[in-house]
Formats: sequence, structure tokens, C-alpha cells
Amino acid sequence: MKNIVILGAGLMQRPAIQSAKKLGLHTIVVDADPKAVCIPLADEFYKIDLKNKEGILELCRRLKNSPDGLDGVFTAGTDFSASVSFVCEKLGLPAHSFEAATNASIKTQMRACFEKNGVPSPKFVRAGKEDITPALLETVLSKMDFPFVVKPVDNMGARGCRMVRTKEEFLPAVQVASENSRTGYAIIEEYMDGPEFSIDALVYDGKFVVTGFAIRHIKYAPYFIEIGHTMPADIPQKMHDELISVFALGAKAEGLKCGAAKADIKYTKNGPMIGEIAARLSGGYMSGWTYPYASDLNLTEQGILIATGNVPQKLLDGAKPVTYTPSDLCKNLPSPYELFEVPCLRTSAERAWMSIPGTVEYIENITEFTDKAVFDVLPRATVSIGSKVNFPRNNVEKCGNIIAVSHDRNMAIKAAEDAVSNVFITLKPETKETDDYLNCVTQSDEENFPPDAFGRLNEAQLAQLGGVIAADSPVSEALPDFLNTDEYKELTDWNFNTISQTLNKFDILRAKHPELNKKAFFKALMRGGIQGAVYYSDTCKAGKK
Repeated sequence: MKNIVILGAGLMQRPAIQSAKKLGLHTIVVDADPKAVCIPLADEFYKIDLKNKEGILELCRRLKNSPDGLDGVFTAGTDFSASVSFVCEKLGLPAHSFEAATNASIKTQMRACFEKNGVPSPKFVRAGKEDITPALLETVLSKMDFPFVVKPVDNMGARGCRMVRTKEEFLPAVQVASENSRTGYAIIEEYMDGPEFSIDALVYDGKFVVTGFAIRHIKYAPYFIEIGHTMPADIPQKMHDELISVFALGAKAEGLKCGAAKADIKYTKNGPMIGEIAARLSGGYMSGWTYPYASDLNLTEQGILIATGNVPQKLLDGAKPVTYTPSDLCKNLPSPYELFEVPCLRTSAERAWMSIPGTVEYIENITEFTDKAVFDVLPRATVSIGSKVNFPRNNVEKCGNIIAVSHDRNMAIKAAEDAVSNVFITLKPETKETDDYLNCVTQSDEENFPPDAFGRLNEAQLAQLGGVIAADSPVSEALPDFLNTDEYKELTDWNFNTISQTLNKFDILRAKHPELNKKAFFKALMRGGIQGAVYYSDTCKAGKK
């Protein structure tokens, strides 16, 4: 029996555990959480914090010296590729070097690698907790202008990451970023304007093979919330090849030679610029779900073959050449690897559903969805009855995700968005967080956040909303004329509902409702969507408003 150690036993590691077992490997998982959801799928479990690379090394050394030995160490969807490389370098197992994996984990080192090798990436300043003073802003403004981005140097999922638009937002943002950093450091970098792409690749024997190329859908400044991704990205060929070429140049600059690479890249007015390149496969359902669905290639399995010293034959068989096309920003740099891609055969669309602030009272589907294009409904385990929810400030605070797949791109996108629109979280009435949100109470450093579902009504519009909506009457019949105009008809909220759909869904969810103040009802709907409307009605029913 061959052994493999997999770092992490959460949902994002499920494809790795399942792929390893499919390959006939004895799977040994490591996680700090003894209740991690995928522990039952593995053959063995050890409770070790993934930051504790010395502890992981001790376990792996013991396994390597056992009669069955140790064939590889692997992770996907975690931020601990450096722990993998540390162990593999000590034990002579296949992986990126520890130096390369560290370059790909610490964003300031990453930026320094890009800068040294002429790879396009934003200007940056590093800041420790001791640097969080008014003088820091002067240093930053000497290198770049507002807006800029503040993030931890060593975290994932957009935790502690935000745009800074004014001097009032600056120091609180740096403080939060440093608190979300394992090392206590933040990085302040130039904001890059343009569409963003997430690209996975496997590096093997001098070949750089792209295994997933998606456009990311990012919204809700000052934060960078990914409401989903669509794969493959539908872009011109030259743009596609430039993005892959710059990704490969960045991976080479970090020193990645054996294993996975994952890039977030923006296409700016000057061409591609790298946000970051990690030495792992992506999280966020891309590497383990949407790409295999779209391509028929299990890239996690191929990554495990590389990690255990085997030939990733399916990867090589499916790889199509990519023309090296450096942008004008790096046109004199030679090709860093042989470039390939295993293309998609169909479209995968992943979309997230989100909630306004409050306490979960009930979770349901407004209508049953039967669309066969919907492959997965993936609620977040932390969202349950009685739990607190908030409008997300990072990508781990969303409520769940839905994945749809089709040969027809538009059908995949529509199926995913329709399914998201039909998931509903009822919020407990009389909750301060929800009341504050509906009353537009915001923090001083978060202008216009959390966002409105459909926008706020002006005084002239509110003046047209006198009177009441009778108890148990359809609210869809109370839609004012000014909300039935072209200006409003096509507006959608974060869960892809229009105003008209929101009213119809209210009539399904609350066919029986108390008498409602029309002005207050539509203010709640415009601010908080279907959740705001139902919350207002439920609070009225409780006799408190």
C-alpha cells in the first residue's frame, strides 16, 4: 500500500482525498480541526495544525521510515503549500522547492520576485503593526495614488482584503489586514482596474499546462467579493494567450517547477498584471468541481500523480499548445516553459448566495428547482438555524454556492443564477443587526457598504407610497408605476432577483401577512431585497412595528 499525506480535511480537500483513494493510495489527512468534514473519507487522521510544519515533518518522517513508506505530500484549497514543500524538501519527495513555495505564499516576497524578473505586477509597500501610523500613508502616497488595495501578506479567501479610497479608510484597513496575517504584516498595493481571471496550472518536466481558466465576477467595493466564476472565460485569443504567458512568467519568477500553480490576474489597460500566484490548486470550487465538470479532466488526480513521482499521462495526452504571447510590459522576456492547456468542453458556472445581516431563523427553497444543469448545491456548514449571518466582507462569509454545467454557456449561467435566486434565508425578527442594516447604519470607514439590493428611493418617490398594503393581499399588485419603468425593471440584487420577482416570491413566502405600511415595506425591499421585505413583514406580525 502506498501512502500519501494530505494537508487539510475540509470540503475543499474532498476531491484530493477521493482522488487519492481512487488511485489506490492510503490516505492520511492532517488538520487542526478534529471535526473537519472530510475526516471520515480518509484512512487515517492526525490532529496537527497546518502551520506546524515541524510537526507535519515529524509525522511524515515516521511514515517514510515505516515498512509502507511515504510516496507524497499534497494540498489543495489551503494556504499551506509551503508546509508541503518544507516536508518534501527534507524527505526528498516531489514538490516545488521550499523557497519557491514561500515566494508563492508571502505576498511581499512574491512581489519582489516579480519586480526582480520584470513580470508585470502592482507597486507595493509592506507594513507591520509597528508601522500603522499617519506617516505610513505619506510613504504609500509617494508611490501610488488612491485607490489602492490593502491585504494580509499571507492569507487567502480575501480575508482582511479591501480597497482604500480615502485617507479615513486607510489606517483601519491596514489594522484589519495585519490582524488577519499570520505574521502580522500587511501589504499595500496599487489598485489594478480591469477584468479578473483565475487560472490553474500544473508544472511538470518543464511543461506549464493550464488546467482551468475562469473569469471571476467581483463586486461590492470596498471589498472584493467573488459572486461566482464562469469557465471557460469567453475572451479574444490574444488576450487569453497573453494572460497565460504572464502567469507562466510569474510562476517561473517564483521558482515553481514541480506541482500546482494558481494565479489571480487582471487584464488592465496596459495588459495583464498579476495579483498573485500561489503554489497550489485553487479553492473556491474551481479545481475540484467546475474545471473537472467542464473538461472531463480530474486535475487533482493528475496533481497527486506528480506529487507521488508518477507520470500525469491524462494531463499530457489532453494538453494543447499555447502560443507564448508576452504583453508589451514584458515583451523582451523569453518563454519560461513549454506552454499548454487542457481546454474545456462545456461551460461551468458557479454562483454564490448571500444574506443581509441578521440571525438565521429558517432556510428554504422558495420553489423546487429541477433544472438538470444544476450539478451541486453547496451550503456553507457555518450557516444554520440560530447562526449569525452578515453581508460578506470576504469570500468565506458567503452563505453557499451553486454550480451549473451545460454545453450552452447562457444556459449554464441562467441555471446557476435561477437556483441561487430561489434559496431563501428567513431572518429572526427584532434583531439589531438587521434593523441597523435596513436603517442604513454603516461604519465610518465603509461608505456605501453593505450595499442596497436595488437602490434607495428619493423623497419624491417615497411621497407616492402613502397608505397601506392590506393584510393577506398580494404585494405584487402594490408595485408603484415608477418601479415598473425601464430604469428599474432589469435591476437585480446579489441573489439575482428583480424587483418584480422579489414581490412574486414574497407572495409565495408570505401569502398570509399583516397590514403593511406601504412606504416602510418598499424601503425595506429596496434596501434588503426579499429578505428585507419578509423581515419587515415578520416584525410587523410580531406586533413591534
